[in-house]
Amino acid sequence: MTNTEQDRWSRVKGRLRTSVGEDVYTSWFARMDLESVHDESVHLSVPTRFLKSWIQAHYAERVLSCWQAEMPEVHRIDLTVRSAIRAMAPAKEAAAPVEVRRVERHDGRPAPELRSVATAPVSASHDALGGSPLDPRLTFASFVVGRSNTLAHAAARQVAEGRRGDPVMFNPLYIHAGVGLGKTHLLQAVTWAGNSGGERKVLYLTAEKFMYGFVAALKTQTALAFKEALRGIDVLVIDDLQFLQGKSTQAEFCHTLNALIDAGRQVVIAADRPPSDLESLDDRVRSRLAGGLVVEMGSLGEELRLGILKSRVAAARVHHASFDVPEEVLDYLARTITHNGRDLEGAINRLLAHSKLNNQPVTLEMAEREVRDLIRPQEPKRIKIEDIQRVVARQYNVSRSDLLSSRRTANVVRPRQVAMYLAKTLTLRSLPEIGRRFGGRDHTTVLHAVRKIEALVAKDTTLSEEVESLKRQLQE
Repeated sequence: MTNTEQDRWSRVKGRLRTSVGEDVYTSWFARMDLESVHDESVHLSVPTRFLKSWIQAHYAERVLSCWQAEMPEVHRIDLTVRSAIRAMAPAKEAAAPVEVRRVERHDGRPAPELRSVATAPVSASHDALGGSPLDPRLTFASFVVGRSNTLAHAAARQVAEGRRGDPVMFNPLYIHAGVGLGKTHLLQAVTWAGNSGGERKVLYLTAEKFMYGFVAALKTQTALAFKEALRGIDVLVIDDLQFLQGKSTQAEFCHTLNALIDAGRQVVIAADRPPSDLESLDDRVRSRLAGGLVVEMGSLGEELRLGILKSRVAAARVHHASFDVPEEVLDYLARTITHNGRDLEGAINRLLAHSKLNNQPVTLEMAEREVRDLIRPQEPKRIKIEDIQRVVARQYNVSRSDLLSSRRTANVVRPRQVAMYLAKTLTLRSLPEIGRRFGGRDHTTVLHAVRKIEALVAKDTTLSEEVESLKRQLQE
């Protein structure tokens, strides 16, 4: 770079600083470098794809006008990611150039018109926003609807089909379910469908990617840019929220959540448990999450499992036309593989591999042999603290609000202690969490109740039988 070019770049940066203000300049432009000036093009670089996509979307015309004030002949700004330039990367990381055409203003003078030379496909534009990777198979077209996921599917479709400016019906949409029941499939389907319309920005992030992005922004001193970018998204989709860790990260998530909801932007979240069970999150975040539509996706019924199997076989036939699975084999798999959808897909993959590699047709005997390790015993029912409180209250003829209250009468204290004891023995919840769910009590109160009931059960046959009866009711 010549001294003349360097001096010119310094003046352009000064114009930018004056135009956008010190805070915005520091966030977006302080780490932008001039790479070269060639004919009618200026080649600039930034350190991250995140900065590149945001500047192109929001400040391209501003940067161009500042350059044209110094060099009227400049018609194009090429913006690239610096690491890609210096590693001599191919065009994958190259700039999406901004081309300037001369058109007439209403006053007769020429004015620059900005247009994108090329448009990226949905996945590429999503990646440019810093989103987590998307699986092209996870769309609404491939999602199998059944009794356990009908509401979640309908809510997700409603979000995906919304348009910019439409009122948000429920916010956030919070979907929870166990492993392999279709949460990620629905969230990615929302992202594919939302972005393919072209008018809205839908960003899919895992909680891990959100944490990484925030920490990286802090390290590179682009935290303000990170926040502004997230809050400029029309639909923010967060997967596996239960993995969100760290006080500062959670605080930023809370601020982002509030900012988007208050601005009428849609938020969609998935986790493996309801908001009230996310112990690591702040009470305010849990409350905000619970204030939207909370939908549980239940376990897969046999009919739904059969539908998933048929869908996977049909997908396999696209590439392996001769692949066939007899009806009796599908019925057997749907009846015996009950854990989750991933096991069902794994079973079809095994049958396909065995059939193709050994050049043998799929038979019931082959299926029984190949998938035997996928046939797992039924998991015990997942018991919730709310269920325990409801069953105990009914057993002892008190109300659930009595169990949560500060009342100390004998007819309330004993049921409350029994309920705390069952919560500790039948769930994975910690003592502080159990105390919080019983009217905000201290964990030492819960520990005292657990020890008290343990001691009584050992010597009081009647109480022991009552507790066993309650356990059976909850586990049925």
